[in-house]
Amino acid sequence: MTYRESDRYKRGSSVVNLNTKIGNLGFTICYDLRFPELYRELTFRGARLIIVPAAFTMFTGKDHWEALLRARAIENQVYIAAPNQIGEHPDNKMCYGNSMIIDPWGKVIARASDKTGTIVTDIDWDYLDEVRSKLPSLKNRVDLKDM
Repeated sequence: MTYRESDRYKRGSSVVNLNTKIGNLGFTICYDLRFPELYRELTFRGARLIIVPAAFTMFTGKDHWEALLRARAIENQVYIAAPNQIGEHPDNKMCYGNSMIIDPWGKVIARASDKTGTIVTDIDWDYLDEVRSKLPSLKNRVDLKDM
């Protein structure tokens, strides 16, 4: 099965962060999960929660969806909220579902069932700060241009 979004859609032209009452939010879409540098940039621009609306397919979702989401949360020490469509989509595309919220340690703290629904969880900003303090990988990052 082949579904190449890059053949049908144009890439975005900006990095999107938004300061809100609850904190700095970053925004991406599902295909962006394959570009870790975007998530790092969102983090360096202050994102503490990155929202990833998606229509991840069944074909790649079963193997890549959770792994990529958890990796982006871990490497950037951020919360990830990833609502994913489920079921049949136009062009006979089956969406994987498995919407989830992941904490900065990479733990899935909420996951949707295998049907349409809603998930809710608490976001603990103090915990995010604790993770960043105990494992200061963001502070210890070296710009490869300086090597």
